[in-house]
Amino acid sequence: MSDTLDRDLYERTKALLEPGDIELLGMVVHTTLDGQEDLEMHELTVELDGAIADHAGVGESFIYAGNDDPEFSSNQFQGRTLDDEAFVWECQQLLREGTFDLVFYYEAGVDQEALAADVRALDGVDDVTLVP
Repeated sequence: MSDTLDRDLYERTKALLEPGDIELLGMVVHTTLDGQEDLEMHELTVELDGAIADHAGVGESFIYAGNDDPEFSSNQFQGRTLDDEAFVWECQQLLREGTFDLVFYYEAGVDQEALAADVRALDGVDDVTLVP
């Protein structure tokens, strides 16, 4: 990925983490998955849900697609806890320069370096850019 595109995505991601109701951190997961590998991207998103939930210490979570919510766009998802449907993470799936980038936002308090190490070990992940 070009440095300019990567920097633009980083800056846009960082802007979305500006102060709000909760303090957020983020990461951009650069994948090796091309536009024809939707199923593999979905499977990777499920694995990322588990990794983020584990590092956040929230127990089991599920992926909410927002199909019944007009505030959601296509390719926007949230991880929510099974117990009370509390927010764990939000994700945008983007196709950039022929491969998918997955942009995740999650509540601060997660050890980002440890999470990134686990994410980098997943099949289909090319690199991870952390967004403080």
